[in-house]
Amino acid sequence: MTIGLVPLEGGGYTPPGTHDFEWGSVWPGVLPDWVNKPLLQAVIGALLVILFWYLGSRKLKVQPGRAQFFFEYVYEFVRNGIARDILHSEYRRFLPYLLALFSFLLVNNWFGEFFFFMYPTFSNVGYAYGLALVSWCVYVGAGFHKWGPGFLKKALIPEGVPGYLLPLVVPLEFLATFITRPITLALRLFANLFAGHLVVLVFVVGGGFLLTYADNLFYNVAGGVSFLFSIIILMLELFIGALQAYIFTVLTAQYVSTSIAEAH
Repeated sequence: MTIGLVPLEGGGYTPPGTHDFEWGSVWPGVLPDWVNKPLLQAVIGALLVILFWYLGSRKLKVQPGRAQFFFEYVYEFVRNGIARDILHSEYRRFLPYLLALFSFLLVNNWFGEFFFFMYPTFSNVGYAYGLALVSWCVYVGAGFHKWGPGFLKKALIPEGVPGYLLPLVVPLEFLATFITRPITLALRLFANLFAGHLVVLVFVVGGGFLLTYADNLFYNVAGGVSFLFSIIILMLELFIGALQAYIFTVLTAQYVSTSIAEAH
């Protein structure tokens, strides 16, 4: 029998690892394995985002109260700090997606710091790849919508490149535009959240083991320090979760900008 990763019998210690990021069905024997905790968090996160912006758009006043001011601050942060700065005159078409993307990322990243969840959804790499694929469809679709089949020429053949270099440049541009962008977008998000959550696990589980270690004051003190340090890391993870949501949204906007720009 175990509590967390610390066995109740035998006094051993199993360090946290990748197995702590593997989830089975929330209802074994009834629902399939893919209906797991990360999926439920993604659904809850989407519902929270819808509810947040529904409440934020109701009963708007010329002179906003505190709640409306908060909603407007988040909206203007994405509109002015990301969409308009990067996409300029065409930002309005992509603002709803960028706003929803940032909100969804932020909520799911912060799930890792709330005790009811205690797991950032995108520390599961499949969800990070899925969201990166959606952004890939947005910026590639935006390019084809504006330029038609000519988007491939703009994406693969930079202006001013000599013809004899095209056999080398075209494959590299294809990899950069259509392959490496979504992969690096997903892996950057996944790696930061995975590493941060694993560090928290190490300090919490290791600290709990040392704190309850019998007849060893040094270990007990070290365990208490570890617990206190884990709280500091949790605060840091709140910042990292917000930062990764911002970076993912900025890069998505930047990729859309390169797809619809007049010059490549």
